[in-house]
Amino acid sequence: MTAPDGTGADGAPGRSGGVTSAVVVGAGFAGLTAATELAAAGIDVTVLEARDRVGGRARGLQVSAEDWVDAGAAYLGDRHTELHSLMAELDLKATPTVMEGASRFALGSEDSTRDGRFPPLNAVALGDLFERLDELTATVRPDAPWLTPGAEELDALTAEAWAEQHLTHPDARLFFPLFLGEMMAADPARVSILHVAFYLRSGGGLRYLNAFEGGAQQDRIDGGAHQVCERLAARLGARVRLGEPVHAVQQDDEGVTVHSPRGEYRADVAVMALPPLLADAVDHRPEPPARRTSDRTARGCAVKVHLVYPAPVWRDHGLSGWSVNAEGPLLSTVDDSPTGAGAGAGSGAGAGAGVGVLTGFVTGAEAHRFAGLDPREQRAAAVEQAARLFPMLPEPLGFHVTDWVNEAYSKGCYAALLGPGDWVRHGPGLAAPHLRVHWAGTETSTEFFGLMEGAIRSGRRVAAEILARP
Repeated sequence: MTAPDGTGADGAPGRSGGVTSAVVVGAGFAGLTAATELAAAGIDVTVLEARDRVGGRARGLQVSAEDWVDAGAAYLGDRHTELHSLMAELDLKATPTVMEGASRFALGSEDSTRDGRFPPLNAVALGDLFERLDELTATVRPDAPWLTPGAEELDALTAEAWAEQHLTHPDARLFFPLFLGEMMAADPARVSILHVAFYLRSGGGLRYLNAFEGGAQQDRIDGGAHQVCERLAARLGARVRLGEPVHAVQQDDEGVTVHSPRGEYRADVAVMALPPLLADAVDHRPEPPARRTSDRTARGCAVKVHLVYPAPVWRDHGLSGWSVNAEGPLLSTVDDSPTGAGAGAGSGAGAGAGVGVLTGFVTGAEAHRFAGLDPREQRAAAVEQAARLFPMLPEPLGFHVTDWVNEAYSKGCYAALLGPGDWVRHGPGLAAPHLRVHWAGTETSTEFFGLMEGAIRSGRRVAAEILARP
């Protein structure tokens, strides 16, 4: 492989036959996993990352001298076996998501407090909603959603339109967009119901995805998920080049040339480990036979807000920090206090070290509205709402907003939202190689789509594809 200075990647052992060099575009979970496996097989690898950091949609946020939280991807469960394996290899530990205590709900004229996470809404209506989603999810082909029976009809229908057709009780209609916001950062008006059903099926089912204990949100990575990418990048060393946004990829019979503002990189193959909206914006020559997105493909609608307090004082009052709210900006909150954070002063259990962090999720259409406010308005709205939900809160020590809606090198978070018609038209090409270009990223995984686990599996799939090339 030829870098701008004419040198090759450092330290890669030689490999005879097949592919000998690769450029990986994107240094998130998918790109770094693919690059690590290719380098271990003797491929000469260069990783190009547009940002000044690695991690992609996993980003660490320092909230005190010793404490970090997740400004992006955060949670994992026991079924995320590839992520757990990678964590063990990198000497990273999981820490339980704290959910002890009562929850707060602001879903009507009066706020309420109750044990558990089930909202104070009509149980029969919500049970009917979940049963309908379970029945729909069971029909989806996770390996090929576009081949699901009735795929064209389901893919043409937005989640909003599906809800209007099938949900009659006002409580179910109220809760459905809040549920989609929490699960997949989706605006029901912008995502197809086939995509909703596939997302739930891919992730292990509605109940697994929605659960903390025993579910997909059971744990966090102690110290932040970004450490996985940082440690993988450290192993790759000088092979990883930051500040290199790729704008063009040219292919010919002999290889690929990847263009960034700093120069050209020549290799046998390229891996595009980017969200589909970003990958489609790159100038590909020759062009792929079909685009992988459309004007209906939406960005994941998520803004993450972190309010930092001297301690997780809500625990002193028997509260978990979890809330669900019908009005924004914070449509849900969760206790993301770092490991070791104790209850506030006066706790019978004794105070521990570490700050208290209340994380607020601004999702769906509300994410776009909130992202358009100036920083002072954002702080005022979020702090006021948090204080209304948890009246014992002091003035926060820190306030942080991570706007994924407008993040240039992510195009949304948690993942791309496939709109009406996207799966039927573009699904078959999401992961299929285009000549010497291979596609990676959580959106190309039919297992745990939208999650860190899906990204890692996609990176390993792509590495295997490349190693199998003649």
